Amino acid sequence: MKATEVPEIAGAYLFEPTPYTDERGFFCRTFDADVVRSVGLDPDAFVQDSLSRSVRGVLRGLHLRSGAGEAKLVRCSYGRIFDVVVDLRPDSPTYRNWASFELTGETQPTLYIPAGCAHGFQALTDTADTSYRIDRPHDPAEDVTIAFDDPELAIPWPLPVALMSQRDREAPSLAEVLKHRES
Repeated sequence: MKATEVPEIAGAYLFEPTPYTDERGFFCRTFDADVVRSVGLDPDAFVQDSLSRSVRGVLRGLHLRSGAGEAKLVRCSYGRIFDVVVDLRPDSPTYRNWASFELTGETQPTLYIPAGCAHGFQALTDTADTSYRIDRPHDPAEDVTIAFDDPELAIPWPLPVALMSQRDREAPSLAEVLKHRES
C-alpha cells in the first residue's frame, strides 16, 4: 500500500493498495496502520465505520461538520464513484480548492479527508457502496451542507443527478455557509 499526498488539498492523502489478483478475483489490504502512521496520522483516532449504498446518479453532499470538524477515510468498496473534497479551512494554503477522484471497487483506493474539508460524491454505477472511517462520533447538530452545484466551486459532476436528499437539494451556497461560519 502506498500513500500519495493530494496537491490540491493540504493534508489529504490517497492510499492505494496493491491488489493480488488471480482466477478467483482479488485480495487487498484496505487499511494499514503503519502506512497511515507513516504520513503523520493516528490510525487509532478513527472511532466509527459507516457504509452507504447508492444507485447510479445519486449525489450525496457536499457535507462537512462544524466545530472541530471530522477527518475521514473514504473508499468505494463496490462500484465506482466520483468523489470530491473541498478545502474550507481558512488557515490552509489550499483554502477553497477542490479536488476530485474516481474511487472504484476494482482498485480499492482510500482517500483521507482532513477535518474542515467538505466532501461529496456521485455514484457512477448501478450500485456503489461507499465506506467511511470517521475520527469522531456523528453529531447531527454539527452537520453542514453546501449546494453541490454552487457556481463558485463549479464542480463538473459527471452525470445528471438522479436522486439526492431533501437536505442536499435545499443546501445553501458556499458564500452563505462561509458567512454563517464567520459570524
